[in-house]
Amino acid sequence: APVFLAIGLIGGSRYLRIASLALLVGLLLFSVDLLARDFLGSRLFPMSAPIGGTLLIVGWLAIAISAQWRPGP
Repeated sequence: APVFLAIGLIGGSRYLRIASLALLVGLLLFSVDLLARDFLGSRLFPMSAPIGGTLLIVGWLAIAISAQWRPGP
C-alpha cells in the first residue's frame, strides 16, 4: 500500500505507472491464488502464484530502474 500511495502522490512518468501496474497485477495474482488455495481448496489457475511473484519482482526492478533513469531534454 505505501508503494502505490507514493507512486500516486509522485505522479511519475509512464514507466513508473507501468511498473506500478505490473506490481499491482503481480500482487493480485499471488494473493488471490493463495486465498483460493486456502478457502476453496483449489488454485486460481496453474502457475498463477509463480507468475504473480515474478511480476512482483519485475515491478520492483522497474520501479528501481525508473528511479535511476532520467529522460533527456
